[in-house]
Amino acid sequence: MPELRPVRIANCSGFYGDRLSAAKEMVEGGPIDVLSGDWLAELTMLILVRERMKDPKAGYAKTFLKQLEQVLGTCLERGIKIVSNAGGVNPHAMADAVRAAAAAAGLSPRIAVVTGDDVMDRLGGWNDQGVLRHLESGQPLQPTDGMAMAANAYLGAWGVTEALKRGADIVITGRVTDAALVVGPAAWWHDWATDDWDALAGALVAGHVIECGTQATGGNYSRFEEVGSFHEVGFPLAEIARDGSCIITKHEGTGGRVNAGTVTAQLLYEIGGASYFSPDVIARFDTIALTDLGDDRVQISGVRGLSPTPNLKAGVLLAAGFRNEATFVLGGDRITEKTALLDDVFWKSVGGKARFMEARTDVLRAALSADVPVWLRLSRVVVSAKHVDPNELGRNFTNKAIELMLSTIPGITLEDLPGAPRPCGVFWPTLVPRDEVTVSLLIDGETITVPHPPLKATPFDAPADTTPASPAGPTIRGPLGRLALSRSGDKAGNANVGFWVTDPAAFRWLVATVSETALRGWLSGFDGEIRIHALPNLLAINVELIGWLGRGVAENLKPDSQAKCLAEALRTAEVEIPVALL
Repeated sequence: MPELRPVRIANCSGFYGDRLSAAKEMVEGGPIDVLSGDWLAELTMLILVRERMKDPKAGYAKTFLKQLEQVLGTCLERGIKIVSNAGGVNPHAMADAVRAAAAAAGLSPRIAVVTGDDVMDRLGGWNDQGVLRHLESGQPLQPTDGMAMAANAYLGAWGVTEALKRGADIVITGRVTDAALVVGPAAWWHDWATDDWDALAGALVAGHVIECGTQATGGNYSRFEEVGSFHEVGFPLAEIARDGSCIITKHEGTGGRVNAGTVTAQLLYEIGGASYFSPDVIARFDTIALTDLGDDRVQISGVRGLSPTPNLKAGVLLAAGFRNEATFVLGGDRITEKTALLDDVFWKSVGGKARFMEARTDVLRAALSADVPVWLRLSRVVVSAKHVDPNELGRNFTNKAIELMLSTIPGITLEDLPGAPRPCGVFWPTLVPRDEVTVSLLIDGETITVPHPPLKATPFDAPADTTPASPAGPTIRGPLGRLALSRSGDKAGNANVGFWVTDPAAFRWLVATVSETALRGWLSGFDGEIRIHALPNLLAINVELIGWLGRGVAENLKPDSQAKCLAEALRTAEVEIPVALL
């Protein structure tokens, strides 16, 4: 068993396409025990599935190989374990590619592969039994939803733990939960039992914080002026202690910042209510305590954990036609009138909006304030559509956009020539019975079945809200962002926006101000369900916008298709602010 000191788990990737030098920076920048990284997102899974359809040997994140070539020798020499979900939808092919790359460098690491997430062959039976229900709507999977291309259950951490116990140098997985890449190594290092709920919950929270790379170290942070340097922002580290508490930090001398704000921002990213579910443990986010230790070190402690549920989340990837768009640039004023004319002429020229699965016109309006030079007072108008037939979004669509350049409104051009139609995909989330999903580990030619953790009733009383009442007195009108920070993201067709304040006296004001009524006004008549969850311990609320993104990032036509900009946009909303809080 390793030492009982905290285990130092480093992240070197927050998405497929992240900084290629990150692995080398983390290995050479200071002491670490485990190098991990997240390559998989809902959109990434669709990309990898389509690659595998073209080539049976593809379907994994190739950038992982490039990173590995830079650090493998050093990692083996220093005993640094490597844990990656870059196997995507073809982890065995990824392992073969890693093995070949290692052999070319004269190295022979022990490689373990964790599988069992591919449940495509179970879909029909589960659907016939009425098991498959959409996670939000509760509706069964229908042929009209689209053709299923892949289905993957989110596995937990114990396959990774078992691989490390058996001496693996590199662990490659398919679809596991993002945080499993941290929980698994922490459980191995500290020899936790499968029912050490609080310790596991602490590691789950640590994994959630570092899984998206530099979003925990200053990236996408509302108060970016606090960050300092954005040059070569350091990737995050989690120093996880035996009791599950941890310190989030980064290598000394790197860009970015780790403070209570940057950690809170990531804690609120893409979550739901206070219960954060995983196959290994349920972490209660309303028990998290943050302590800013200074010097880019934030401690997370006090996390309570509960037994997991008998279900696993699974994502079914559905083919959903094709999409295309054209972006016009408009100069000057009278944008509303110009857009209305452009909208009418363009859509009539392509046969009308009704002939498409979906068609929309979005205006990205520039500010006409005095500090914007006259010649830069430009707006963008995006016309976009979906259709089952890519030919309907080809030349007939793009040529009509080009033809408008000399024949409609004044001051119009195309931002770029519109391209070929792109395939759409839908991430269809559901729950499946975990006991019908087998986790397998392949190491040294042996296949081992890894059992799921036990289920046990774990009673829990949510902590009381002890934050003070909002101060009375006069108010002034100002932007929400004058007091509130925020972070937003996507989960299938939903968006989440986390808001928080830094002054306990402002929390009750935040709850009252960011109400459902206010949100519906700010979101221009959005009629989907709005769920608001309070997290007083973080002085935060999390808002879920059900259906804001339609059926998900790979299909919806909104300009902000992943809701990454939504939080900052909402911070501009004008609200009443108590003078005492300023």
